[in-house]
Amino acid sequence: MIKIEQAVIVEGKYDKIKLSGIVDTLIIETEGFGIFTDKEKQKLIRYLAEKRGIVALTDSDSAGFKIRSFISNITKGKNVINVFIPDVFGKEKRKEQFSKEGKIGVEGIKDDIIINAFEKAGVFCKEENSNKEKREISRTDFFEDGISGGKDSSLMRKELAKSLELPERISASSLLKIINMYMTYDEYKKAVETIKSKQISNANLT
Repeated sequence: MIKIEQAVIVEGKYDKIKLSGIVDTLIIETEGFGIFTDKEKQKLIRYLAEKRGIVALTDSDSAGFKIRSFISNITKGKNVINVFIPDVFGKEKRKEQFSKEGKIGVEGIKDDIIINAFEKAGVFCKEENSNKEKREISRTDFFEDGISGGKDSSLMRKELAKSLELPERISASSLLKIINMYMTYDEYKKAVETIKSKQISNANLT
């Protein structure tokens, strides 16, 4: 059990049960799209974001991203950390059918994958006692490397997210934040070059 300061926002009760065995903190359910009309819960989430910060952990499908976006809007993005689980296809044991997009939600993701997702977002990271300046990856780097603003940027971004076990729907800005949290500039460049080399190799085979 890992104790964290921030409150965690999840979609449903089974997600809450799952997270309760991993993190020791306050966990709030959105009750799916219920958050869109629940003014009291919206007020609570805004309060928690202001007082202690919140972690948004939703499913990797389109519904999860809509809820995540809504949370960002009502808090104006203040003190919100987005934790993303990777796209894992299948279904939860308790369900008889696959979801609309065929992806497993938070409740069905393995503990170690969720812990890794928290670490990638910097929630569990320890402060490093180092005066050494880190070369951060910038929006300009993304543009020059074809991750954003280019003809094939969406494909590049998808491949980069996949290589980092992140959902393919992740935006360029969210991807940039996560990369800067747990990758060095050299590691990022190596990942980009690997993707480009793979694309060239595949092109030569066709």
